[in-house]
Amino acid sequence: MPELGNRSAKAIAALAGLAPFNVDSGTSRGKRHIRGGRKRIRDALYMAALTASRMPRAFKSHADQMKEAGKPFKVVIIALARKLLAIANAIIRDKTTFRRTT
Repeated sequence: MPELGNRSAKAIAALAGLAPFNVDSGTSRGKRHIRGGRKRIRDALYMAALTASRMPRAFKSHADQMKEAGKPFKVVIIALARKLLAIANAIIRDKTTFRRTT
């Protein structure tokens, strides 16, 4: 993604197909679904998020909090994928390395 580091986290998520879009019409309110974007990037981030959700210290606590709140499995994984993408965007934008906060 050549846009990494030059756009906001929301715009990058939309480009990757990880941003939720509403299905609303008039007074009816539908569910939010992810769609569009770049499938290869979304697939790669999905696999990275799946691995990160199982790592003991990396993103597991965030995933466990969402699971305890009753979120479905795929919602948790997509949220982690979006978080990974936002972190990658910030790392490239700031020209720094990843430092895990505890």
